[in-house]
Amino acid sequence: MCAVQRVRIPVRGSRRPPLEPGTAITATDHDHGLEAEIALSAVSVRQAGVSIARICRGMSYDQFVQAAAEARRRLGLRRPKDRRRVVARLSRAEVDQVLSAAYTVGGARGLMIKTLLLTGCRVSEFCHLEVEDFRYDQTAVIVRRGKGDKDRIVPILPALADELRVHVGPRAVGPLFANRSWRPFSPRRVQTILAEVARAAGIGRRVYPHLMRHTVAQLLLDGGMPLEQVSRFLGHAHVTTTQIYAESSPAQIATSYRKALG
Repeated sequence: MCAVQRVRIPVRGSRRPPLEPGTAITATDHDHGLEAEIALSAVSVRQAGVSIARICRGMSYDQFVQAAAEARRRLGLRRPKDRRRVVARLSRAEVDQVLSAAYTVGGARGLMIKTLLLTGCRVSEFCHLEVEDFRYDQTAVIVRRGKGDKDRIVPILPALADELRVHVGPRAVGPLFANRSWRPFSPRRVQTILAEVARAAGIGRRVYPHLMRHTVAQLLLDGGMPLEQVSRFLGHAHVTTTQIYAESSPAQIATSYRKALG
C-alpha cells in the first residue's frame, strides 16, 4: 500500500497544482474555526464527490461549496459540461396534494409547509424566522441572515398573513415555528417533516425543502412575474442565477404550441 500524502489547504486562495488520487486533504476555514479532513482514495469524480459529501456533513452551505470546489480543484477534477437546464419542481396538483396532506396531519405542519413554499425561503432562512420578522400590517416576512448575510423583505398573501397571525397569537418573540421545546426546527427536521408529508400525500418522488423554492419560483414566472422581481424575491445576487427557472420544459412548450394553434 502506498503512503498517503497529507497536506493542509485553505478553503480559499491556494494555487498549488492538482494532487494525485489517493491524497488526503485537510481543509481549514479559519473564519469559522472549521477543520475537515478529506481522505480521497477515489479516482473517479463520482467516488470523490461521495467522499467530499461525507466528510463535509455538518458544514453550512457556503462552507461546503468552498471546500468541495477547492478539493475538486486540487484533485484536478472538473464538473460535467452538460447542465440540466430545467430544474425539478412540483406541479400545481402536487402542491395541492402536499398541502392537503400537511393540514390533515394537524398541528402547525400545514402552515409550516405553506409558509416554506410561499416565501421561497432556503431551509436555513426558514428555520431562522422569528415572530418579530412577521409583519402582519405589511403582509410580509423579513428574511434575515440570507445568503451573503443579506436581509430581504418577502411579500406574502393576505390569507397566509391571517393564518400566521392566528398561529403567533400573543407571542412577541421567539421562533416563528417552534418544536415542543420552543426551539426553532433544525433544517434536517424540516426536511424530514416535508418528506413524511409528501409520502402521506402519495407523491412518488423525493420532496425536499429546496424543491419548494424551485416550485414557487416557477409558479411566479408562469404567473407573469418579471424575472428580475423573482430574482429579488428569492434573494439571488445575480439575475443570471434565476434564469434557469425561465427555461421552458418540453411540457410547457407543448402546452403553448397547442394553445397557439389549437
